[in-house]
Amino acid sequence: MLNKKDNQKLYPVDPTVPPGSIGILNGRVIDPVNGTDDRLCVAVDKGTIVSIAPELPSGFTPDTTIDAAGKWVVPGLMDMHVHLREPGREDRETIETGTRAASAGGFTAVACMPNTNPVLDEESKIRYVVQRGEPCTCRIYPIGSITKGLEGKELSPFGEMVRAGARGVSDDGKSVISSMLMKNALNYSKSFDIPVICHCEDSDLTKGAHMNESAVSTRLGMRGIPSISEEIMVARDIMLAEYTGARIHIAHVSTAGSVRIIREAKARGVNITCETCPHYFTLIDEDLIPAFDTYKKMNPPLRTAHDRDVLLEGIADGTIDIIASDHAPHVSEDKKDVEFEAASFGVIGLETSLGVVLTYLIGKKVIDPHRLVERMSCVPNRILGLSGGTLSRGADADITVIDPDARWKVDPNCMYSKSRNTAFDGFELQGYASCTISQGRIVYERGAA
Repeated sequence: MLNKKDNQKLYPVDPTVPPGSIGILNGRVIDPVNGTDDRLCVAVDKGTIVSIAPELPSGFTPDTTIDAAGKWVVPGLMDMHVHLREPGREDRETIETGTRAASAGGFTAVACMPNTNPVLDEESKIRYVVQRGEPCTCRIYPIGSITKGLEGKELSPFGEMVRAGARGVSDDGKSVISSMLMKNALNYSKSFDIPVICHCEDSDLTKGAHMNESAVSTRLGMRGIPSISEEIMVARDIMLAEYTGARIHIAHVSTAGSVRIIREAKARGVNITCETCPHYFTLIDEDLIPAFDTYKKMNPPLRTAHDRDVLLEGIADGTIDIIASDHAPHVSEDKKDVEFEAASFGVIGLETSLGVVLTYLIGKKVIDPHRLVERMSCVPNRILGLSGGTLSRGADADITVIDPDARWKVDPNCMYSKSRNTAFDGFELQGYASCTISQGRIVYERGAA
């Protein structure tokens, strides 16, 4: 046992020891890829799913048995938008601590953004992340930068990065301002069949601003970030994708206008996917009053109740393809112990994402469990061209067991992330990952609250 907090157990991975056998009994097995939704038993041996049936195979005696009665057994969750801060800001998070947090949140795979220091903009840096992730408790898929140093001047070597393990490209944290350079990036990406992940922000409209531009920002006397600063770049990047035929993914959608633009583009057949994050469909700008909570300062910012409601509609009708956390760790000196205007943007989310989705999307009947599995496992794997996101016989045993009824209270002191800047401190949630199995190994367990 590596650590114990509350009633959680996180287990280290020893790559020199091969995985044994596991029997998961009597859970509700949900696998949208195979159309499975039934009470079944899952047999795992040497890292592979060997059987899904009403009973374990005759003669199969597992090393470990998991009683999943009353729980959901789903393909391992995948978060395709996290910041692991390594290399460069290991005081905020490391690849090891970030993947531990991911396992505790039920994720068996994450994709990490390239805005580290140095930026992940060449083969050797991508390879470094891949190698650092090999002994960790969940899989890591690095995203390379679109432009060298995120400077928006020269394209990074996509081919070298893909060969080293990159699964997409992004200048996350910035938009590529030059339309010509973005057009070239989209054309270049087609050679490698990778998505271009777009951070959509017109920086001329957001300079010096710290929260959503609305009646709330006016009342607080704070310069605001207008919704159109996101929507302008969403529209431009969609038009460039439509023109080039390239594949784009819009990150952290936060506004009603963006949802409308994306919905219209999908109706025209543009090759586009998008994500939003738990904080955008639960919190609004008025939640900043009266405390000026710096843990609710993120970019894009929390928007209005209307934006939140339209995001929920987009999640329900499938316009929004996936839920990602945009896990962004910060130390107290950058986040808590400073005035709102001086605080960094970003919040952590790996350990609360599933609970928030279960509480606010499943609990309020916005989506059903199948749609949850699609948007937190199947679709992100498909976008990045990965084989995960299914419980098919013969597939790698990346599995999440979910207790949908467990009630718990978010306590930052019980988190595995190195940072504590959660926007959900003190929230009472329903449902969490009770067991995470990565590559055939149990890496995380949690009992009843």
